[in-house]
Amino acid sequence: MTLEPTDIASAKAAQRKALRAARRDHVAALDPRIKALLFMRPPAALGALIPDGAKIGLYLAIGDEAPTHGYARHFHEAGHKVALPFFAERGAPMEFRHWASPYLNELLEPDPYGARQPLADAETLVPDVLFVPLIGFTAKGMRLGQGGGHYDRWLAKHPQTPAIGMAWDSQLAENLPLEAHDKPLSAVVTPTRLYGPF
Repeated sequence: MTLEPTDIASAKAAQRKALRAARRDHVAALDPRIKALLFMRPPAALGALIPDGAKIGLYLAIGDEAPTHGYARHFHEAGHKVALPFFAERGAPMEFRHWASPYLNELLEPDPYGARQPLADAETLVPDVLFVPLIGFTAKGMRLGQGGGHYDRWLAKHPQTPAIGMAWDSQLAENLPLEAHDKPLSAVVTPTRLYGPF
């Protein structure tokens, strides 16, 4: 059965609401001491997707998203350049700029959406590998994002860039409503499992 675009949008909105609630409950139930130890470094099995010297694109977690500070520090200490999303203004295309040190929040400023991004004079980078946030994912690597389309548009322009999702285990969904622009991730990392590489 083929869904109309408005039906897919409605199905995505409903699934986002349910998955956000599940994620919120899951994260709230975690022991803070355990939570602090999670997502500190990528699984060794991702090594094939992350060449030596690769520029690594990450996001800064908002709310209950899977945290990335541990990965940022890991890659920085391993000699990789770490890049974060940057928006010149609301509605501008997402690009990436260098976060010279994940130990210095002074190198960040508010973005037009209220999150944090590198300073405007930071070096523009094109990540060789991109870690992406998500609301939900399937065991085959399909992703449900926030709905803004920033990552979908960036990845459509950089189809050779491996995209790796970061998620809590509660964000696994059996199925997701999909559209033509929804492409599978190269892998998904949770605290207990690596899905892929696909």
